[in-house]
Amino acid sequence: MEKEILISKAAIKERVSELAAQISLDYAGKEPILIGILKGAIFFFADLMREISIPTKMDFMRASSYGSNTHSSGSVRLTKDVELPIQGRPVIIVEDIVDSGLTLAYIKENLEGRGVESLRICALIDKLERREREVPVDYCGFKIEEGFLVGYGLDCNEEYRYLPAIYVLKE
Repeated sequence: MEKEILISKAAIKERVSELAAQISLDYAGKEPILIGILKGAIFFFADLMREISIPTKMDFMRASSYGSNTHSSGSVRLTKDVELPIQGRPVIIVEDIVDSGLTLAYIKENLEGRGVESLRICALIDKLERREREVPVDYCGFKIEEGFLVGYGLDCNEEYRYLPAIYVLKE
């Protein structure tokens, strides 16, 4: 498949630094727990954690939705849960892309039900094209209207995650 660059490595690096600076400012003195959503957010999560200038803790979650390869059925289950105690703590979910919003809404509701002090969402990409469930993105890297995106953790059938920039796949 052909691909066309959409967001350069330099633009990603600059935006990650800006997001980290804002999170550092907003959470000064609070030591938030950042929860990376696997697998896609791994590069974004690692780069963001290195740029944040305040003490933080980190953990991971992984969720899967059932359905076809390209469409979610809306049924979501956790396949990896957090290990740190999060009750009474400020939590930031770090996600690669908000697409339909179904998986992220499930994760958000799941964590809120555990009595977190506060919960915010940091997403590298807020993609509005296929939104089925509104999820507030508090820290947004880039807003994208449409296209199948790969690179910097985003994949197509486990391919292209390794690319250092974000591309649109062309048919």
